[in-house]
Amino acid sequence: MTDLMRAMVVDAAGGGPEVRQVPRASAPEGGVVVQVRATGLCRSDWHAWAGHDSDVTFPHVPGHELAGVVGEVGEGVTRWRVGDRVTVPFVCGCGRCDWCRSGQAQICPDQEQPGFTHWGSFAEYVALHAADTNLVALPDRVDFGAAASLGCRFATAHRALVGRARLEADEWVCVVGAGGVGLSAVMIATALGARVVAVDRHPQALAAAAALGAEVTLVADGSDVSSRVVEATEGGAHVSVDAVGSEQTCAGALMSLRRRGRHVQVGLLPPVNGHPRVPMSRVIAWELDVFGSHGMAAVDYPAMLSMIEAGTLQPERLVERVVSLDEAAALLPVFDSAIVAGITLIDPAAG
Repeated sequence: MTDLMRAMVVDAAGGGPEVRQVPRASAPEGGVVVQVRATGLCRSDWHAWAGHDSDVTFPHVPGHELAGVVGEVGEGVTRWRVGDRVTVPFVCGCGRCDWCRSGQAQICPDQEQPGFTHWGSFAEYVALHAADTNLVALPDRVDFGAAASLGCRFATAHRALVGRARLEADEWVCVVGAGGVGLSAVMIATALGARVVAVDRHPQALAAAAALGAEVTLVADGSDVSSRVVEATEGGAHVSVDAVGSEQTCAGALMSLRRRGRHVQVGLLPPVNGHPRVPMSRVIAWELDVFGSHGMAAVDYPAMLSMIEAGTLQPERLVERVVSLDEAAALLPVFDSAIVAGITLIDPAAG
């Protein structure tokens, strides 16, 4: 490998991303360098670019959902070799604390996050920490594009529905936001035998949700969408998911629930303009459960990967487009307002 690599660099919060040559990533102790074959572009990357995340230090390389091939192995790594096909959760645990040892690396207090706590995957190479705890081996039948969608959106949706909400067959789930996370949730819920209502502002996104199994699609047009969800589900959804992350979408998802319903907050709610108001009176009076969900630990990947291998889940269907680093640099500053009916992937070798 050469001493340089191409990467998308953001020099200051809100600044114009620039693709240029930078020093190649090197393997930390206990970690590896992965040659990035595919990496996703999502709203969390936009938050990092905008300066909403206190962990980000500029100049910075974003990117947190990735798949590729191990290119260098650091001292102390025992499970991985150069050439291994891998992916990784966007939350990388330290591998030493009680949370990591109990399989809960996604809430590790000393976690690392590529694209946030250190330079990420919008580059030809990325360094990853605590490889023996965090890396996930890719089955040969799972391609890099599908695997890159797992690290943030698909795995997050899987844990939100399966690990947190405990969604059951025949239950209604209301998914607010039909972007990458939301469409992943639609696909996973359908595979579990649940019934789905999808809510989004854009008809294109709702058409994608319907193609993935949503029985009901509702346009968020400023009217009382939650009342329409209650009507469509004959009393309210059993589970709701806010896959957007705003005061309005969080409140709307909660108000779409039936009594004793379960809400999962997946979309980020950064306190840019103060912490969002949440209808807690409804939460208390109707005994609603409110769950946070923060990705998924590597130890939980095998069950999801087995469903992908079997064809029960098909994350590759969620990929809307594949772009180069240069194209992604133009997309990132406007990604919060982009109309995206699926997942945008970056191929660092393209262009």
